[in-house]
Amino acid sequence: MSEQKLQSQTVQTTGHAWDGDLQEYNNPLPVWWVYTFYATVIFAIVYWTIYPSWPFGKGWLGGVADITYVNSDGETKTHSWNTRALLMEKLNAASVEQKPYFDKVASMSYEQIAKDPEMSGFIQSAGKALFSDNCAPCHQAGGQGKIGFFPNLTDDDWLYGGTYAKIHETLMEGRRGYMPTFGEVLAADQIDSLANYVASLSGIPHDAGKASAGNVLFHSETAACFYCHGGDAKGRKDIGAPNLTDNIWLWADVPGSDAAEGKIAAIRNVIAQGLNKGVMPVWAGRLSSEQIKVLTVYVHDLGGGQ
Repeated sequence: MSEQKLQSQTVQTTGHAWDGDLQEYNNPLPVWWVYTFYATVIFAIVYWTIYPSWPFGKGWLGGVADITYVNSDGETKTHSWNTRALLMEKLNAASVEQKPYFDKVASMSYEQIAKDPEMSGFIQSAGKALFSDNCAPCHQAGGQGKIGFFPNLTDDDWLYGGTYAKIHETLMEGRRGYMPTFGEVLAADQIDSLANYVASLSGIPHDAGKASAGNVLFHSETAACFYCHGGDAKGRKDIGAPNLTDNIWLWADVPGSDAAEGKIAAIRNVIAQGLNKGVMPVWAGRLSSEQIKVLTVYVHDLGGGQ
């Protein structure tokens, strides 16, 4: 092999040598990699100039970009670019697009909205978004609720009534369910009799003798259950007392047990411990009147409506 060809195959060195034979190779980076690195540096400098970047003193470098939008009050707002301002711009743009529909909702009766195909489509779209943001944390995404905590909105069984007017009232004013603690005023055998009677009203297997005694107690001044639930035990919507004859359960987890004794035990626990947690917040002031109207129709449709 010629000396010239051998030299061309030899790896270049920097010319530094240690101990006579230790040499430092010279392996430069590929040209494309070097230029890519320079491009990323230039990109970073441009980005830092346009958008918020480095902390600086008690603030940060804000960049030269800004965002301008018109808020819900019709005021023009300008902010240096940031993700919150970008979100506000998009929300207000969506609000402007929806305003004609919300204005139409405000001018129409519930019956007119229900008969208007275009508005029905808007109600389903806007109502679902409002429900997801404000109602779903308690009533679940599909409105099915959770036994022991929040009512099912899809079964057309309404504690306070399922008309447009009653649903609107519930949203505007909120609700607070309450049942006294009978464990402090009734004996254990009396509570057991009441539990068997309530179970019998929904066709749950029970002790007939105890149910008979519970019937008497239910309609007596001792327990006075009929004051709230009615003499026929079908409840009172004016105070939100539930119907005890329809086998629909909110507070007692009757469906959670397969055995009759487990179902009766769930009823017995509610009677003994009472209830003071059926609280729904007031939405007036938190949502606009148009949003509450949209939610009223949406919830009404979820349950089939009355």
